[in-house]
Amino acid sequence: MVTPRGSLVRVLLTAVLLLLLTPAVPTPASAAPATDWTGPLSTRGRWIVDANGDRFKLRSGNWHGASGTWNGSGNTADDANHHAGENSGRIPLGLDRAPMAEIIAGFREIGINSVRLPFSNEMIHDTVPVTDDAVAANPALRGLTPLQVYDVVVRELTAAGLAVILNNHTNTTRWCCGVDGNERWNSSRSADSWKNDWLFMARRYKDNKRVVGADLYNEVRRDVWDDPNWGLGDDHDWFAASQHVGDRILTEANPDLLIIVEGINWTGIPIDGFAHERPTLDPVRRLSHTLVDSGKLVYSAHFYDYTGPNHSGATGLGETTDPRYRDLTPAQLIDVLYRQAFYVASESDQHFTAPVWISEFGVGGREGTGTAQRAWFERFVDELIRNDADFAFWPLVGWHENRTGNGWALLHWDSAGRRMGVYDGDDWREPAWTRLINASSRTGYIAPVPDWAMLSPDHGDFVASRRMRALPDWDSGARKAVCPDGQRLLGLSHTGNRGLCSDVTRGRLWDPAGGQTVVTDERYVVQGADWASGYSKLQCPAGQFLTGYSVRGAAVSAALCAAAPSGTLTGKGARTVWFDRSDNRGTTPKGGDFAIGHYKGQCADDEYAAGIAYTGRAGSSKTPDALYCRKLT
Repeated sequence: MVTPRGSLVRVLLTAVLLLLLTPAVPTPASAAPATDWTGPLSTRGRWIVDANGDRFKLRSGNWHGASGTWNGSGNTADDANHHAGENSGRIPLGLDRAPMAEIIAGFREIGINSVRLPFSNEMIHDTVPVTDDAVAANPALRGLTPLQVYDVVVRELTAAGLAVILNNHTNTTRWCCGVDGNERWNSSRSADSWKNDWLFMARRYKDNKRVVGADLYNEVRRDVWDDPNWGLGDDHDWFAASQHVGDRILTEANPDLLIIVEGINWTGIPIDGFAHERPTLDPVRRLSHTLVDSGKLVYSAHFYDYTGPNHSGATGLGETTDPRYRDLTPAQLIDVLYRQAFYVASESDQHFTAPVWISEFGVGGREGTGTAQRAWFERFVDELIRNDADFAFWPLVGWHENRTGNGWALLHWDSAGRRMGVYDGDDWREPAWTRLINASSRTGYIAPVPDWAMLSPDHGDFVASRRMRALPDWDSGARKAVCPDGQRLLGLSHTGNRGLCSDVTRGRLWDPAGGQTVVTDERYVVQGADWASGYSKLQCPAGQFLTGYSVRGAAVSAALCAAAPSGTLTGKGARTVWFDRSDNRGTTPKGGDFAIGHYKGQCADDEYAAGIAYTGRAGSSKTPDALYCRKLT
């Protein structure tokens, strides 16, 4: 029988000689990840946990290729063309050079427990079978389409105990990331097509509980003419698009998946004198996602030494004089990383608090890596360890010929199928990688924590309640905002329409068997108990609490009240919290600034909002002026 690499006897003899002549691989003592974890994953505060509530730290790597990359041939000119955008395989890299089982065993050997698996939208619809050459080391994959190969890769990764995060890397199957038609989720296809593709992929792997996440789109950035934005409500609004498709995945396709939202990778024109920056997760502080299911949101960010907070990463065309990350002092790097990403996980009890996954970082390996690059890598690993951060190295798999080639990867195979890995003796990154994989991390059971969530009906409905999504429109023509089902409204802004929700102190309050009331007048205001004299009031009936509201323009339209279990809302104390002339949120408010630049009112943690007051005089704006806050018990 002839194998893709020659006779079977020759292959076996070569393997025996390699085992005899190769020194013991210095693998870290705790490199092999556990395989006995239970999916699905969810979040508790800043931590990702498994189905038992135990911390599951994403120690990940990227197995790229299916979104568009090159299969190295050893021919420099050929590989340069592939790097520029050609794709000879349309499948995860390396399947032409090594059996899939060997590649996956290599992943476990270097200590990862999860794989970010890129795909392109084009790959989903590609019906052309892969070439025999592209799967030369895996003949069982011959005749399959790229999506069918992707299916097998997912199956084998999860069977080996690894978690898989589906990553929509590009629209078209080509190398990423420039001004290439893949800048936005809707650059090369409609937003509806992109959403439908995600529903398809989420449903496709729904029964595999080790497919744990949907990484919605990679490195959203400027095209030739336009910037992406975070909250403007137009076709380039990444906040709105990711919020919408995340909710649809959870409600229509697969409620088990983590919804992973990467920050904006680039805006502006990379020329000195023109505005340009790498916003990353900085906008999350002002506007954060609230999904229909609390405990499913993860934010992500990318960092490389050659890019910078205001540097595109280009050399030559598109290069500016801004410092790259590798040019920053250690103190400057810490400050920038905190502002751009780590604050989201570091600051607890905020509307934006969530796990942060550094889903790409890396540095060149054996080729062309200078002192500055090496120093940056060491410092960046230090910050990952100090923040106990979830991470994913880019990339896992590459090629080499005579020990030179794509030096970025942690594992390489040459055209004869010989492996060269980070633990094979001559990779300067090995000590730092071992330090990262074996670093002390929080482990074990993570207790549930209160959720805090922002409502932002800035440009349309913002209904985070599954129950209310299933009911008819309760205020037609108005923009409606509703807390997630387990939370109650605690804060409201005077203008700007923003709200703050939480389940603090009492946990879930809405009675599963109870209903809701839409309030548009003062019928429930108790006679003789006018808590906002001279103002119009929307007050909940007895035994109900505010869980939502609606607005027309900046004017209050209606209040949505939900029923608590009988006997729950028994507190005797009540007060009016005015916020028409200044903030009124208490001395140590939790939840964070949910309406930056606007006055806000907020009930205390042990209270619930039972009413909204506004100026009802003719010609007034009817914006909220006060909350009626009552004690829970």
